[in-house]
Amino acid sequence: MGEFTMFNQGDRAPNNGTYIEAGVNSFHMGIENPKKVSLHKGERFPENTNHERKWIRMPK
Repeated sequence: MGEFTMFNQGDRAPNNGTYIEAGVNSFHMGIENPKKVSLHKGERFPENTNHERKWIRMPK
């Protein structure tokens, strides 16, 4: 089975890493100053800046 790629606030991080906010249109228009968090496996994701955003793992 695969790993989820988008997470909501309160979900647990599947792996250690840096996660960044992504929005509905972020792939087309981008997000100015997206929130970034560094989490360890099992820690919960913090609240998003707005309800349309999700957390994704930051590319290396």
